[in-house]
Amino acid sequence: MRIRSRRVPRKGRIEIIPMIDVMFFLLATFMLASLTMQNLHSLRVDLPAGKADPMEARAPVTLTVTRDGEIYLNQVSLTLDDLEPALRGLLQAEQDVIVAADSAAPEGVVVRAMLRARDAGAQHFLIAVRRD
Repeated sequence: MRIRSRRVPRKGRIEIIPMIDVMFFLLATFMLASLTMQNLHSLRVDLPAGKADPMEARAPVTLTVTRDGEIYLNQVSLTLDDLEPALRGLLQAEQDVIVAADSAAPEGVVVRAMLRARDAGAQHFLIAVRRD
């Protein structure tokens, strides 16, 4: 003899509210992760404090001088003699050169690097500062 169950089999349902919650969480996670992936194309130096207007977003040419007097052009280490030919290949018409010099960097090295950059064709220099 076969005994029937009193329970009625229920069909499965897909609940939409938890799925919306999961999708919102994933969206927020990917948005926050993408914000942390911004690359500034510069080396970390201790910048002097100052006030400056925000720059336009385009591929900048960054001339970095560390506190040890080392010179970097877009994170590539160079000597003072190699700076002019390397910068000449990177500069476009009317392009600004961002000078990110450490506040403890020797001033003579910074000035000589800027003079070599001017010889390479740089006309406008922007001095990077740390916001207060």
